[in-house]
Amino acid sequence: MNLLKIYSEKDVVSFIKKRAGEIKFGEKVNFVETLDDLKNHSAKYVLLGIPEDIGVRANYGNPGTSKTWEAALGSLLNIQHNHLTNVENVILLGEIDCETQMKQAITISKEENHYAEKLGELVTQIDHKVSEVVKLIIEAGKFPIIIGGGHNNSYGNLKGVSEALQKPINCINFDAHTDFRSLEHRHSGNGFSYAFEEGFLNKYFIFGLHRNYTSEAVFNSIEKNSERVKFNLFEAITIQQKISFSEAMKEAENFCSNENFGIELDMDAIEMMGSSAISPSGFTLSEARKFVSYFSKNANARYLHICEGSPSAGLFPNQVGKAIAYLVSDTIS
Repeated sequence: MNLLKIYSEKDVVSFIKKRAGEIKFGEKVNFVETLDDLKNHSAKYVLLGIPEDIGVRANYGNPGTSKTWEAALGSLLNIQHNHLTNVENVILLGEIDCETQMKQAITISKEENHYAEKLGELVTQIDHKVSEVVKLIIEAGKFPIIIGGGHNNSYGNLKGVSEALQKPINCINFDAHTDFRSLEHRHSGNGFSYAFEEGFLNKYFIFGLHRNYTSEAVFNSIEKNSERVKFNLFEAITIQQKISFSEAMKEAENFCSNENFGIELDMDAIEMMGSSAISPSGFTLSEARKFVSYFSKNANARYLHICEGSPSAGLFPNQVGKAIAYLVSDTIS
């Protein structure tokens, strides 16, 4: 099973729009030839793409997250290289090889019996690839920045980091939804519950949960596991203003960040952002940037995953890619 397509300069040269008097991010980003080369490279951050939307479809959602990685590269590789963007500290590794699974997913008709379950089997195959690659990145002492796919990939991220560190890790998830649903077939709505059940996820904090899209069953599940799963509501932060955005971040930080933790950001949580479940109400992109910047600077942060973006659903052509470029820049700068 092919795990990874490793990039070289020639793989991304077509993305870069050169301009006289300027040097672009893509002209200075680092590459490696093998995963083993990561160990001896001085750069801290490793960019990794996941071009799939099978997990979203297995959750009866809208396809499109498979295009997020390409959109992100188109914008990120064209930001300026200057003394503030810190590109020298970044390795562009490549993408998880999802080609076989994506081709197989196309052949599964919605009319078939067990349509979602069959897609779930393909999600499980991608889980394996993601966890193996993330594990190797962490073992090399790097900080992976993982872009694309559905939130099903949170499972592979958490498993990979946990196995590399040989212990469960915590997670803070900037999301309108918990993705802590029942342990049925694998899909984008149960990545965290599977990681929790299988011992890869210890403490889990959902930042800015929307009350309108959280079932009573999920609230009951959180209550049942209240020592290890907590949340704050988007409405309490932004609508009722019972707690400020900074106080809400502190709440998540106090619960999760005294040990190794991952940062997950679902683009559904950003108001009117092109995503698999675009929402008219949510946090601003600037708030998302503040969140990512704040938590990625914590010494115990181990990875960032930006997911559920859908370029075709964007309000303008470069919305999703440009937003991700800002979030990555905030992480590495």
